[in-house]
Amino acid sequence: MTELVRFGISIDQRLLDSFDQMITDKGYDNRSEAVRDMIRNALVETQVNRCDDTPTVGTVTLVYDHHTRDLSDKLTGHQHSHHDAIVSTLHVHLDVHHCLEVVVVRGTAAQVKRLADELIGTKGVKHGKLVLTTAEAEMR
Repeated sequence: MTELVRFGISIDQRLLDSFDQMITDKGYDNRSEAVRDMIRNALVETQVNRCDDTPTVGTVTLVYDHHTRDLSDKLTGHQHSHHDAIVSTLHVHLDVHHCLEVVVVRGTAAQVKRLADELIGTKGVKHGKLVLTTAEAEMR
């Protein structure tokens, strides 16, 4: 286990009150764990945005109208052309017209971002979002 280090910060009382409310709402037991998570999140985000060779895992979430002409075939085609980056796909019928698709992806940051851009940019996709994290073991 690594050595824990204590440090202090100066913060405006209103900002601290808002932070305390946020961590309570999210279920954190204490400020330290919330700050550690925020630091980890910032480090992961910096790493996956800084280096295209960073090994990543993540999800591409898509919402679309499945009645849009050839859209399902186009999305499937994009996924097949990147089969090496796709771990799994979940397809959910939201209502009579709309589907939610969650694609679990793995690969370098550049590879996964390229796939996500293709999927999200496909004509007929109403909303899409890529969420990445690092696959490296250094994040504690």
